[in-house]
Amino acid sequence: MKTKMLILTALFAALTAVGAFIKIPFLYSAITLQFFFTALAGVLLGAKYGALSQLVYVALGLLGLPIFTSGGGFGYFLYPTCGFLIGLIPAAWVIGKLTAGSRSLWRILLASLAGLAVLYLVGLPYMAFILNVYIGKGLSTWAVFMAGMIPFLPGDMVKILVVGILSPKLLPHVKTQAAATENPS
Repeated sequence: MKTKMLILTALFAALTAVGAFIKIPFLYSAITLQFFFTALAGVLLGAKYGALSQLVYVALGLLGLPIFTSGGGFGYFLYPTCGFLIGLIPAAWVIGKLTAGSRSLWRILLASLAGLAVLYLVGLPYMAFILNVYIGKGLSTWAVFMAGMIPFLPGDMVKILVVGILSPKLLPHVKTQAAATENPS
């Protein structure tokens, strides 16, 4: 089972990379499918392997593979959107922890919403720091919200809804034991 989970972990790291290239450029960021695959990883693989899939994705990109929306490499730490990449890791963990293998639509939707909140809690302060301290833009808190969150929320809600619809259908095929090993009864 561990081999299967590691293969699925690698698969979701690759899918998140593919999701970076399905993009619509927008302000300091782009609308992508990265969070969609992150949420799916959390629901289908559980907290441990879902987060690991995103850690693999982020690590490979920071090591230089051009798998982020604008490339890759260690210099990506200076991009305003790097915090959102880092936030994918705890977002997947939270989603996996809150769903714990559940097929309930509402539980998946609420867990994905919580994961999205975590993503923004990591990404927005990072964006504000890079834009205001490193680049010296002097943006207000509202301007940072407008640049990094508000315009993206409608698309994020659609992604969460699709994850909620697909996950219950996919979970029986994944047959993960990650939730059972993380939360033994």
